[in-house]
Amino acid sequence: MSVVLDIENISFGYTKDIVLFDSFSLSLKRGEIKAIVGPSGVGKSTLFELILGHRKPSKGTIRSLSLSQVFQDPYSSFHPTYTVREQIAEVTSMQGHESLLEQMGLEETHLDALPHKLSGGQLQRCSILRALLMKPKLLLLDEPTSALDNLNQLDIMTLIVKNIEGMGVLLITHDGDLARWCADEIITLKNVETKNIQSLP
Repeated sequence: MSVVLDIENISFGYTKDIVLFDSFSLSLKRGEIKAIVGPSGVGKSTLFELILGHRKPSKGTIRSLSLSQVFQDPYSSFHPTYTVREQIAEVTSMQGHESLLEQMGLEETHLDALPHKLSGGQLQRCSILRALLMKPKLLLLDEPTSALDNLNQLDIMTLIVKNIEGMGVLLITHDGDLARWCADEIITLKNVETKNIQSLP
């Protein structure tokens, strides 16, 4: 299996006293799901910002193949004045979307709506649909099912698992049961005060 994300010995902190990552490494291959868990403030979302290039580590390297991401708040991921379909079509082909729509419990009318006309759960499904249609090598999921009830959470993660061929998934979640169900490895970030990171099988 080829590597889609390689993080090697990165360090990052907002100040000298708040070190979120100290010589942190992570490797993710195609077909793998790894989950990042831990309490608020330990650097879970910051790690994604580093991978996306929005922040730079003070040392170390991050290399990744083509990626897409799904954020916790779907309303921040869509422009309010364009339809969902228009915004998906801007970044990827709609080819094959019918099958995914059915699996997600969505209809074509949802795609033709403005984002604010949809519920948070419906719009998050559209966000996941867009990410999958982009056919990334690396899929970043930041609490992607937080807007869904438990049954729909399982349905959506099952769908992602079914479509994992050819990509690797890095998942941020507070849901330990969800992480244990879907992840090949759980990486637990400890509190900032401890200034270290532990990887658990």
